Amino acid sequence: MTPSTDSATNILYYVFDPLCGWCYAAMPALAAVKDLPGIHIELLPAGLFTGTGARLMDDTFAAYAWSNDQRIQRLTGQRFTPAYRDQVLANRVQPFDSGAATVALTAVALTAPSRQLDALAAIQQARYVDGRDVTSTETLGKVLAAEGLDAAASALSAPGRDLAAATRERMQRAQQFMRQFGVRGVPALIVDSGNHLSLVDHSSSYGNPSALIGLLNAV
Repeated sequence: MTPSTDSATNILYYVFDPLCGWCYAAMPALAAVKDLPGIHIELLPAGLFTGTGARLMDDTFAAYAWSNDQRIQRLTGQRFTPAYRDQVLANRVQPFDSGAATVALTAVALTAPSRQLDALAAIQQARYVDGRDVTSTETLGKVLAAEGLDAAASALSAPGRDLAAATRERMQRAQQFMRQFGVRGVPALIVDSGNHLSLVDHSSSYGNPSALIGLLNAV
């Protein structure tokens, strides 16, 4: 894919879940390409850990998550702190549910669309580094406000039908892409070059974020 002068032509769809550790792992690669000319990144939350995909945290799942997180940290350098382990994974009241964070990111998409990656990074930082409860609407509102996303924080505090409908529509689009390409998990990167959709095998970019640039140019 050769980047065109029309940034709307080449769209990189990022299918993700805000509580997905490997989606956190992919952030350095996305940061490497987000300002490239001719590429527009569009975030599509899959809703993987919402609704029936949500669950309570238990010892077995917490141990699995922490082991996986340590692998991600070794591979990418993304931090998973003791605060996250002790205040999130060890919490048996806080659910593993990305519903509120998904709505929060949709609020950003509606009010400050160019800041979506910033908002996602801030939510991930709050969870994995600061050990905060990003399943809480109150916490998410504070995270958004700290990023200067006051309109999104306000929308999140009193969500209406438009926000709910937009959240559903984004998840449906993500799930449609997953079905189309036979993708079972996230993250997934799909490039629309104007007349062709391609699934990008971005696995090499976890340890080498700039590799994603070459992968996109090869599509």
